Amino acid sequence: MQKPPQPQDFALRETSPNIGAGQVTPADKLACTYDLVEQMQYLYVRVVKAKELPGKDVTGTCDPYVEVKLGNYKGVTRHFEKKSNPEWNQVFAFSKERIQASSLEVVVKDKDVVRDDFMGRSMFDINEIPKRAPPDSPLAPQWYRLEDRKGEKVKGELMLAIWMGTQADEAFPDAWHSDAAAVAGEAVSRIRSKVYLSPKLWYVRVNVIEAQDLVPSDKSRYPEVFVKAILGNQALRTRISQSKSVNPMWNEDLMFVVAEPFEEPLILSVEDRLGGNKDDVLGRCMIPLQNLQRRLDHKPVNTRWYNLEKHIGEGEQKKVIKFASRIHLRVCLDGGYHVLDESTHHSSDLRPTAKQLWKSSIGIFELGILSAQGLIPAKSRDGRGSTDAYCVAKYGQKWVRTRTIVDSFSPRWNEQYTWEVFDICTVITIGVFDNGHIHGGGDKGGGGKDSRIGKVRIRLSTLEADRIYTHSYPLLVLHPSGVKKMGEVQLAVRFTCSSLINMLHKYSHPLLPKMHYVHPLSVIQLDSLRHQAMQIVSMRLSRAEPPLRREVVEFMLDVDSHMWNMRRSKANFFRIMGVLRSLIVVGKWFDQICHWKNPLTSILIHILFIILMLYPELILPTIFLYLFIIGIWNYRWRPRHPPHMDIRLSHADAVHPDELDEEFDTFPTSKPSDIVRMRYDRLRSIAGRVQTVVGDLATQGERFQSLLSWRDPRATTIFVTFCLIAAVVLYVTPFQVVALLTGFYVLRHPRFRHKLPSVPLNFFRRLPARSDSML
Repeated sequence: MQKPPQPQDFALRETSPNIGAGQVTPADKLACTYDLVEQMQYLYVRVVKAKELPGKDVTGTCDPYVEVKLGNYKGVTRHFEKKSNPEWNQVFAFSKERIQASSLEVVVKDKDVVRDDFMGRSMFDINEIPKRAPPDSPLAPQWYRLEDRKGEKVKGELMLAIWMGTQADEAFPDAWHSDAAAVAGEAVSRIRSKVYLSPKLWYVRVNVIEAQDLVPSDKSRYPEVFVKAILGNQALRTRISQSKSVNPMWNEDLMFVVAEPFEEPLILSVEDRLGGNKDDVLGRCMIPLQNLQRRLDHKPVNTRWYNLEKHIGEGEQKKVIKFASRIHLRVCLDGGYHVLDESTHHSSDLRPTAKQLWKSSIGIFELGILSAQGLIPAKSRDGRGSTDAYCVAKYGQKWVRTRTIVDSFSPRWNEQYTWEVFDICTVITIGVFDNGHIHGGGDKGGGGKDSRIGKVRIRLSTLEADRIYTHSYPLLVLHPSGVKKMGEVQLAVRFTCSSLINMLHKYSHPLLPKMHYVHPLSVIQLDSLRHQAMQIVSMRLSRAEPPLRREVVEFMLDVDSHMWNMRRSKANFFRIMGVLRSLIVVGKWFDQICHWKNPLTSILIHILFIILMLYPELILPTIFLYLFIIGIWNYRWRPRHPPHMDIRLSHADAVHPDELDEEFDTFPTSKPSDIVRMRYDRLRSIAGRVQTVVGDLATQGERFQSLLSWRDPRATTIFVTFCLIAAVVLYVTPFQVVALLTGFYVLRHPRFRHKLPSVPLNFFRRLPARSDSML
């Protein structure tokens, strides 16, 4: 049974953009390396430096800067104080499709308090500007003599390089763009494209073995000692030692997440629980992470004794006392694990931390971020709606961020990025955001946030090799009012396989590195460590320039995916029902065969059953041949496009408003007590049904156990006697005869059936369970 189609507005659309792939011509060098995006022509002006500029001030010096004018667009360099030979080395990029002027004017001016003085200019005809396309070497800048407004030569020269190029030019990412002419000052750095790398994450394993010669403050009682470990903002503690003495033992593992470069030491303190919330510190030690051994496999590292120090006094009177107490530890950096910083259901990288354990790549994934259409206003500016959109893509350790297109509901980025692929069963995530730090936002201007517009996930294993997929993906976001389409983003993707054998061999490998199976971590540990890893990654990326904001990183990593909500629970329930639907269909079909709804089909099944019983060696080949035929038959209807966000699968199209309000509630809750009470009662009723189902499953299992437990002596006697008779009969009767008789009994005609339950089922339901003993 096929699921109903999504509404057309929320569906994936195949597009036909004018990209370079498949159109390579000898004269078009861009198509060789930048072939998944549309070409965008730009006029580039590199202002390098000037010399021998005339003095304009009373002191005979000048404060020069350069204006680059093209029609209504004007780019300005920074100015220098009292310098006649300044060096700028700034690049300006003007979009060709918006050029309306026929000439380019480059003006040198002197910064002044009242009015800036004109020092000279150079004029260029647009039609005479040369073209350049990578991999050509950069155009060499030239000296141009400055002219006055009448065209006569004046003192001073300006070094410039001017050419027509595309977004593939190496000067493109750091250039000033005419599309963002309204952005000035520090905000210019916040709109540029950038590539980021996640910090290298390690698991730190602290095996606390024992301590010796502790000196408790209260010697009249047995000490209740535990060890507290602190690493950055992570704090863990062992259980209280069972050996309540001055030589306690634990042999307990504590796990932390840490990122290179290691900034903070590991601090261990041995504490005595005095009662209530009061603990007495018996000793403390500090361990720098740089000196720790890096473990690549499951072999234990060497243990080491660390001396404990105790601090006495406060402030300037504080003293460090070293004494004979010490702690026995085994501490290492575990490089054989993959540190999970994403949701396990759509991870983009599964390699271990240690680079020595990495396998060779199996291919290349290329992503072309073309454009977006129909974006909804994300904020208000000058009394009208506005959106300053940019894209972020994350795969493996590499994050990419496109430039921000200012004030546009249909931005065109046309930027292409490449990743090495080490595992085909991984997912790339692409998010679209509104830049909230251009006009008056940012850390100094009120702390605005970059609002989310939507997200797309593409699983690489669903892509055919060497095929280019060009689709427009709906940007769907769940709001308190319901699911909302925020626009569409147009992408072009291609996976190129470098080794088919290695790629197919990957399917036989474990999903995670070896250490996850040799020394597995508990589910609770993994969940806690994943949360810590997310915090570290978001903190490190938010310190880059331009920063990748914390809210952006958390949205891309699905930081709240572990939180319970009613909508997702219903969606997962219907997913389970979808998986079981095929079994239910087979069961209904078999029931129709047994009840002879179609006599011809029932007769054919009888004949097939007899053949398989007479020749049992045909059973397995027949099953595999049947599966092969189904697979070949379904090949005609195989998916021809990548998967995307499905509102029906997510149960977002029919969710109740109160359930959405609960999903967007904070943790802990911020709702009034009456709403919390209503939701708690609703959760209790749902949990009551789940409790009933779990109890029924336990009852059936206990009935099986009671067959031989003599809890019901009569029932066990009947079953044991039946087992003896069945054993004797099966010893003397060929198995094929027994199987044929059983099959004919199951497939018997309805006139030989009764509407009452069968004898074995009646017997099983009468068996006792332990539910009678429950309070």
